[in-house]
Amino acid sequence: MSENLQRLTEAGVSIWLDDISRERLRSGNLAALIRDKRVTGVTSNPTIFASALSKGDAYDAQTHDLAVRGVSVEEAVRAITTFDIRWAADVLRPVYDATQGVDGRVSIEVDPRLARETEKTIAEARALWWLVDRPNLHIKIPATVEGLPAITQALSEGISVNVTLIFSLERYRQVMDAWLTGLEQAKANGINLASIESVASFFVSRVDTEIDARLDKIGTPEAVELKGKAGVANARLAFAAFEEVVNSPRWQALRAAGARPQRPLWASTGVKNPDYPDTLYVEQLVTAGIVNTMPEKTLDAAADHARISGDTIRPFYQQAWDVMASLKQAGIDYDDVVRVLEEEGVEKFETSWNELIETVDAELRKA
Repeated sequence: MSENLQRLTEAGVSIWLDDISRERLRSGNLAALIRDKRVTGVTSNPTIFASALSKGDAYDAQTHDLAVRGVSVEEAVRAITTFDIRWAADVLRPVYDATQGVDGRVSIEVDPRLARETEKTIAEARALWWLVDRPNLHIKIPATVEGLPAITQALSEGISVNVTLIFSLERYRQVMDAWLTGLEQAKANGINLASIESVASFFVSRVDTEIDARLDKIGTPEAVELKGKAGVANARLAFAAFEEVVNSPRWQALRAAGARPQRPLWASTGVKNPDYPDTLYVEQLVTAGIVNTMPEKTLDAAADHARISGDTIRPFYQQAWDVMASLKQAGIDYDDVVRVLEEEGVEKFETSWNELIETVDAELRKA
C-alpha cells in the first residue's frame, strides 16, 4: 500500500479511478486497485468506453450474443456499457457499505448527444438508473444550461447524480442551486435524503490547456509566468464557493433532514503539459471532503512520488483570486475560456459516443 495514497486518504480525499473496462474487471485489476491503491470509486465517460471496446477480446462473447439476437446498435451499446457498470458497482459494493454509501460509487453518463435537451436527458437518466439497478450508481449529467433542470429532476426522484463538465465558477454555483432544489423537492416527495448522493465534477487540466495556449499567444513575460496556474486557482475558488453553500441556512436545513453534501470532484486531473509535475493536480488540490478521480497513470505517479502536505486549498484562496486577477490583466477572457471549454467538452464526448457506436456496429457485423 502506497504511503502517499494513504496520506491523501487521511487528508480527506476520496481517490477514484477515471477508467473502466471489461478487461480491468475480468482480470481482477479493479479489485487490486481497491485493495492496494486506496481506490474507492470509478468514473466512466464515452471516451473511456470507446477506448475499452477497441482493445482485446473481452467484449467478443457479449457482442456475439447481441448480434445473434439482432438488437440495434444503440441497444447493444447500452447493454455493453451497463454490464461493465453493474460489474464495477458490485466490485465496489463493500466500499459502499463500509463508508455508509459515501464512496464505492460508479458513474455512467447519459448519451452526450442529449446535452442540450432537458427532457430527453431526464428520460435517459431514469432509464439508466433502472437498467443498472445498483444503489451505488451515479448518473452523469452535463452541467449545460439545459442539463441544470435535469439534475434537479433526477435528484428529486432519488437518483444519485454526478454532474459533469463543469468549468466555470458561475456555472458551478448554478449546479449547486440545482442540487439544493432537487433535494428540497425530494424531501417534499417523501424520499429519504440520506439515500441520495451527488458529486460535482469540476474540470482542472483542460482549463490550463486552454488558458496556457492563450497566454502563449499573448507572449509577454507576465503572461508566460502565469502558465500552469489557472486550473488550480479555478478549482480552489470552486471549493470556496462550495464552502459558502454548505454554510448557508438552506443547506443546513437539508442536512438536518439527513441530506449528504454534494462533494466537489476534481476531474481531468491527468497533467497534459510534460513541463509540469505529473502529480500537480493531486498535490495542489488537497482538502477534506473532496474526490479526485485520476487516470491510472496519474494514480501510479501519485502512489510513487506525490508529496502530500496537508490542506492545499483553504489557505490559498487569496492567492487563487490574485492569479485570476492577473490573468484578466494579462488579457485572458475567462468567460470566453469557459464557454469554449464547455462547447468542446460536449463536442468531444459526442465524437467519442459516435466512435463507440461505430465500434459496436463493426463488432456486431463481424460477429
